Amino acid sequence: MSLRDRLDEELKAAMRSSDAMRRDALRMVLAAVQRAEKEGKHRLADDEMLGVLTRELKVRRESVDTFRAGGREDLVAKEEAAISIVSEFMPQQMSDAELRALIEQAVAETGAASPRDMGKVMGWLSPRTRGRADGKIVSQLVTQVLSARAAGS
Repeated sequence: MSLRDRLDEELKAAMRSSDAMRRDALRMVLAAVQRAEKEGKHRLADDEMLGVLTRELKVRRESVDTFRAGGREDLVAKEEAAISIVSEFMPQQMSDAELRALIEQAVAETGAASPRDMGKVMGWLSPRTRGRADGKIVSQLVTQVLSARAAGS
């Protein structure tokens, strides 16, 4: 079953059970998918849909930070519930050990030696970590590894 089909089925189930929070979160995701399909003028494959889900999760996490700073705990709870629902459709997150091993492999395969080679490494890593690791964390770890290599050489 494709990711799109799973989302559609879960939306129908949420509507049948009158679960307004789940229904609204799934509608938000499907609307974002439809916007991306209109922009790209084609039906999204599962890996492209994961990119959309990742962006939606990022927006929701930023909203949580903003609402928390503004003292709006009611909205924080709503956003966190939406994050939880959308996260169900994401692949299993990579462990720190898996991520570090993949970064080492990327550095070795791209021949990166300093922070200036960050673009090459991230280009190699991005398709392999999409939806399975936070891009900000991946970027920080790559910077650490490349900085350590530059200092060690």
